[in-house]
Amino acid sequence: MSLRSTSVAPFDALPNPRGGSVPFALAALAQALAALDEQRDVARPLRQATRTLRDAGWLAAARFADTLLLASPLALAASVAVAPPPGLPARPAHEHDGPDDSHIRTAFRDALIELSTVLERRNLRELACSPALYAHQRALVDIIAEHAPGVSLAYEDVALHGRPIVGAILSPQPAQRLAQARARFEAALLPALKARLGNGSRAANALAEAAFDEMDACFAELTGPDPYDFWRLAVACGRALRRGVTYWGDEDVRRFYARCNLLLSEHARGLRIVPQSFVRTALALLWRDYALFGASADDTADVELLHDYGLTVDWHVAGTQASEALWEAGSAQAGALAARVAPSRDLGALVVNGNAYEDFLQTADAAMLALGTQARALSLRADGTHGDPATSLLAAEAAYRIGAAAWALGLGHVALLADALGLAWRRAAHATSTPAARDAYGASTANPAPSVEAIEYANESLRAMLHKVAAGVAQPDATPTVRALGAAIASGAGSHASNNASNTAGSGTSQNAAETTGSSAAVVSPDAVSSAPGGVDAELPR
Repeated sequence: MSLRSTSVAPFDALPNPRGGSVPFALAALAQALAALDEQRDVARPLRQATRTLRDAGWLAAARFADTLLLASPLALAASVAVAPPPGLPARPAHEHDGPDDSHIRTAFRDALIELSTVLERRNLRELACSPALYAHQRALVDIIAEHAPGVSLAYEDVALHGRPIVGAILSPQPAQRLAQARARFEAALLPALKARLGNGSRAANALAEAAFDEMDACFAELTGPDPYDFWRLAVACGRALRRGVTYWGDEDVRRFYARCNLLLSEHARGLRIVPQSFVRTALALLWRDYALFGASADDTADVELLHDYGLTVDWHVAGTQASEALWEAGSAQAGALAARVAPSRDLGALVVNGNAYEDFLQTADAAMLALGTQARALSLRADGTHGDPATSLLAAEAAYRIGAAAWALGLGHVALLADALGLAWRRAAHATSTPAARDAYGASTANPAPSVEAIEYANESLRAMLHKVAAGVAQPDATPTVRALGAAIASGAGSHASNNASNTAGSGTSQNAAETTGSSAAVVSPDAVSSAPGGVDAELPR
């Protein structure tokens, strides 16, 4: 992973010239912008854009368009700032004048333009993980919250929208080791936070880095053998956040380590199940830079960790600002050449490049052969187990290859289902590799996998979707299948959580175990529950 300088102009990710486009959505957003400037109906083109983006599987963009739709009445009702004629002073404010709410229209217009700009870059991961795009959406949500209290939006709600997320545990540790780790962590936390808030001198930064290294060492010492031990995730997340301080700032770093301090105290009191909201936050922050900038060979461990949670990345390294400018120029040339040489293919609301479409079909065909081989072996096992963990890992990698290729082409529904299937196979591999594994204190570290029937059904559903794409038909909605597979994955995690909770003494464990299979994410979309795969969001209060 390589973070790029913002010395010339800020940007979040490289464009995807071979990716699919959504021309009908772009046209609808352009109509909405024109209607806003002319004080006409904005809701109709925004509803069309939302519907088009959802049909294409661009769920993060559809959610953004939903937010624009909710905020459109407020933007139209806001006052319009009128510049005085040349040579005349501005009209002074009067007592009967209402409050100046022109900022609502400005925020709405900026968000609409930003969404259109990012859609033209054709990068689905940028649509989900872009902090700049999230800032615009968050500004609209704050405006809506003034009229609908209780509405909120967190970064992880956007980045992980529609994805099934498994829970994380805290491995049992001796009381003495926990007490020592907690004392070391608290001793290093305060100097680190103070140094980050200081004058930024070299000595202060060196002191802060040493303090953060000490806290990361505490995470590593507490990490258990379970692949879903939260401290394993905390080590990777803290390292990624510290690496991106110069790009994103240190607010996320300070907040993350402060929350880990609270979790460490709960661990010492016997907590075994990490709150799902914190797991989602850590995953979104870890995935952010890899989703935007790609991964290099040095990031293999972090990529494997992301695979354990159903998240994929591209294997490339984005360069500096200068290399980004070269990439932009090359992308424009490649797009123009592709338009002349390769015919486009219409897959419903999505328009894809012909050459990229053929490359995707070849990748998907080879990966489905591997998935089909493992699925047949799975169905022939009379004992109902998942077989060799190595073959399950190969099946997971095959599913992730389909997902990565689908993300690149713009097939959002195919990509979500493929990533969810890769997560299911990954859970199966871990469950069969350590069926009787126990840590030094007698607690089982096995992670129950989703049922064989759920994996087979998802595998056949993915095959059917790919057949339709190969036939030139629009990809079907993967919502029911992803929701069913997510429920099967959660039921396996839930049974593991209940076993751990029954062996754990400490207040709050049962509550957090219940939270592991649920979600505390809020949503601003009026129909997100019926449209979002996995059902991970709550409905807007009426």
